[in-house]
Amino acid sequence: MTAPLFIGSEIYRGSSYGARHPLSIPRVPTVIDLSRAMGWLPPAQYRTSPRARPAALTAFHTPAYVAALQEAETTGHVSPAIRARHGLGTLSNPIFPEMFRRAATAAGGSLLATELLANGGAVYNPGGGTHHGMADRASGFCYLNDPVLALKALFAQGLTRIAYVDIDAHHSDGVEAAMAGTPGLLMISTHEENRWPFTGALHDTAQGTAFNLPLPRGSHDDDAAFALHELILPALSAHRPQAIVLQCGADAVLEDPLSRLAWSNNAHFDALRHIAPLSPRLLLLGGGGYNPWSVGRLWTGLWATLNGHTIPEHLPDPARDVLSALSWSRKGSTPRPEHWATTIRDTPRPGPVHDAVRTGVQTLRARLAAHV
Repeated sequence: MTAPLFIGSEIYRGSSYGARHPLSIPRVPTVIDLSRAMGWLPPAQYRTSPRARPAALTAFHTPAYVAALQEAETTGHVSPAIRARHGLGTLSNPIFPEMFRRAATAAGGSLLATELLANGGAVYNPGGGTHHGMADRASGFCYLNDPVLALKALFAQGLTRIAYVDIDAHHSDGVEAAMAGTPGLLMISTHEENRWPFTGALHDTAQGTAFNLPLPRGSHDDDAAFALHELILPALSAHRPQAIVLQCGADAVLEDPLSRLAWSNNAHFDALRHIAPLSPRLLLLGGGGYNPWSVGRLWTGLWATLNGHTIPEHLPDPARDVLSALSWSRKGSTPRPEHWATTIRDTPRPGPVHDAVRTGVQTLRARLAAHV
């Protein structure tokens, strides 16, 4: 079996949404540097992400929106009409010098991944997972929607059964809106209830294709494990997907500032370990994550898990140097705990499974039985 492939780009190292934005932090560069420091990313497994051409983006996005996004990058501003029409130039989706090129690189990485997966395998694009982007507007820090482009590309290859699994703290509203009712597609999302974008209710089925499990505030590793083993894995086994797209946003962990879930990163590692064998093709994506240490450690740990590498209890000095060099200027932030720079794996965060999680899974299992 061929080794998993990692798709990255230096554009993430030199670009930022701005000093006051949650995405001012480095994410993909930390994963690249930390993986290399651990000896987990040899050149043979690395691919440089291409930038998706505008014509490729219009497989989902409207030509008018793609043109507006390019124009905003070129001129550095948008008119009030474009801001209102396409959601560009807002606090969430600001104007910055690489706004089109960076988003098109993330999309290009996911499209390249679908080509690399034509004969099977696993590909990791941590810069992907921008699941809020809409066909004609930016939304939730997402200028484009690379999961949708990837799903459409996989179906275009002739695949007839595909699964999209999303464990980001925020509901994958852009993917659901784009792909609702698509024959052969199974969409599963776990996300914090009553959290932006306030979609993905338990009874939202997206024309029969989506299984949404909102999680109560404070949900922990045992809630995640219950959802994984009682809902996600049975649903995938029943669907028998020819390809799985797994979005592993890092914002469900306790330390993230933009959610109130309380997972450790072990929940993500366990999800990947159990989901990966269920299909001959796996596209693993990043997504949310706004604490530079937790996202860098989690996404690097996913790469280790995908390759079967043992995650050591204590990191070697080169890896510690990568994590120690990070900084985070956030209002109200506390001093960095020592383990953020010395470990990758979190201490598990167990607890009794919330009643709301049990009830939600029971409801969705009943739907699944009817679905099959």
